[in-house]
Amino acid sequence: MKEFVISEVKAETAVLVGLITPGQDEEKTIEYLDELEFLADTAGAVTVRRFTQRVSAPNQTTYVGKGKLQEIGQYIRDEEEMDREIGMVIFDDELSAKQIRNIEAELRVKILDRTSLILDIFAMRAQTAAAKTQVELAQYRYMLPRLQRLWTHLERQGGGSGSGGGKGSVGLRGPGETQLEMDRRIILSRMSLLKERLAEIERQKNTQRQNRGRLIRVALVGYTNVGKSTIMNLLSKSDVFAENKLFATLDTTVRKVVVDNLPFLLADTVGFIRKLPTDLVDSFKSTLDEVRESDLLLHVVDISHADFEEQRTVVDKTLAELGCAEKPQMVIFNKIDAYTWEDKEEDDLTPKTKANITLEELKQTWMAKTDDCIFISAREKTNIQEMREMLYSRVRQLHVQKYPYNDFLY
Repeated sequence: MKEFVISEVKAETAVLVGLITPGQDEEKTIEYLDELEFLADTAGAVTVRRFTQRVSAPNQTTYVGKGKLQEIGQYIRDEEEMDREIGMVIFDDELSAKQIRNIEAELRVKILDRTSLILDIFAMRAQTAAAKTQVELAQYRYMLPRLQRLWTHLERQGGGSGSGGGKGSVGLRGPGETQLEMDRRIILSRMSLLKERLAEIERQKNTQRQNRGRLIRVALVGYTNVGKSTIMNLLSKSDVFAENKLFATLDTTVRKVVVDNLPFLLADTVGFIRKLPTDLVDSFKSTLDEVRESDLLLHVVDISHADFEEQRTVVDKTLAELGCAEKPQMVIFNKIDAYTWEDKEEDDLTPKTKANITLEELKQTWMAKTDDCIFISAREKTNIQEMREMLYSRVRQLHVQKYPYNDFLY
């Protein structure tokens, strides 16, 4: 009798590449690559090596310098000789069609940039028709300016009838250009259809919003993976998908929440991230409409993250781009159970930073000196009742302002 052995599917391996520039020091590059590795892990890839290079600006043809590209290529070949195949190389910035073409020619493996990796994750996470349509539109927007590299093998080599048949001759269209134009028309037509579909979905959503009644709308916003969905589940007693992965939530979820007999609507929205392309934000505008139409924003911050201040800045900047900078906000500093700090000796003259300051000291800094902030642990349910009470107070105040003649509160 034959024995069948089920072999374990190996995760695809990845190499990460980032640049150290005058506008991005080594510490910042390491932080970005940490995040890129988390993105790769979310997409199912295992990072095996990182490469960085100090440059004044990205190389316009190969992103990194020629020598660094050859070094990466040699590493890939060495790994292949050791029977350790490298599945992909991921670059921390968006690459142009020319850069991708030149890098592929040298490395001969799959090339991704931060944007295409995020799009892959979005495609994996999309569940509803709206999210799937938004992702597909974003993918086409990314693909359109990069179409040419797909048809380089069909580009004409010059020549033609007569002495004027050089590369720039008018009327001598090679098969590569014909196919390129055909693909461009197909993609533009598909994008137009997707936009119409999104407009119809948005009309349906607007109807749903109008039927929600006279209730205050609250939206959870924040960087990706800060715990918004966990807080949503705590407040609404629902079961919104939440895990320790980036972009666990793509589809906006709206629930009716009641705190001390005060009802309001709570929306969980897609998380933001650094270097998020404008096209991606444009594609997800309808998702972000829940943020625009909210009366109160609950800005969730992962206090345990080493770079939480910049994450908070990224979210504030994105909210400003959406025209929501002036909306009332509550800041929820989450994950206090995971907050760590480096203990200092009493006579240590090292300046206090976020790396060596206690949580109690942090609460006394400028970022916490506001009536509308609270420190919690959603996972451990620490200070959740205090958060509910603060939320009740803010929602009640907004309700009285917006619906002064609605007497159900009294």
